[in-house]
Amino acid sequence: MSSDGAYPQFDLPLAVSPTALERALWVLVALSLLGDVLTTFAGLRLGLVESNPVARSAIDGHGFVGMFALKGLAIAIGLVCRPLLPAAYRAIVPAGLAVPWTIAVCINLYAISTVM
Repeated sequence: MSSDGAYPQFDLPLAVSPTALERALWVLVALSLLGDVLTTFAGLRLGLVESNPVARSAIDGHGFVGMFALKGLAIAIGLVCRPLLPAAYRAIVPAGLAVPWTIAVCINLYAISTVM
């Protein structure tokens, strides 16, 4: 960790550029989005219930399209806000999308395992 006097700067433990890290995180966003949608619908087919009321409404009203529209809206907001950050910190946008969706996949897989 170092500091330029105003803001602390954290060095990555590996020699990874911020751009490469951001690209890798966008790949994780795509995989976690797909995993979340697939495990959500698998769970629904097994009789589980969506706990997020916004997602439940989108699914009930529009099915797969509603779920992808909801996820697309989250990505769009991230992409609109991304340029507001310094280049070194832009990886926080895909990380902020990928982490909760990856956790949701894990929760969905656990829930599915309890009913199988």
